[in-house]
Amino acid sequence: LFFFFSRSCQGVIFTSLELVKALVEKTQTKTGLSVAVNILNKVYKTGRKVADNFKNTMQIVFDEYLPKWNYRAVPQPE
Repeated sequence: LFFFFSRSCQGVIFTSLELVKALVEKTQTKTGLSVAVNILNKVYKTGRKVADNFKNTMQIVFDEYLPKWNYRAVPQPE
């Protein structure tokens, strides 16, 4: 999917969020997969720390196809 996104943005200077959104929404695969875009206008606090025992109490489940990009933390029952 990234290949198709990069082609739609090739040579374009990103001047606004709306432009990027429009280009990403044009992205699709040969099999018909399309992209929906939602822009979150929220400011997230940086520098937040996780609990000391985070690694001991959370199971990290990696996606089968894109494990470097998609994963989730699953809390373990106490």
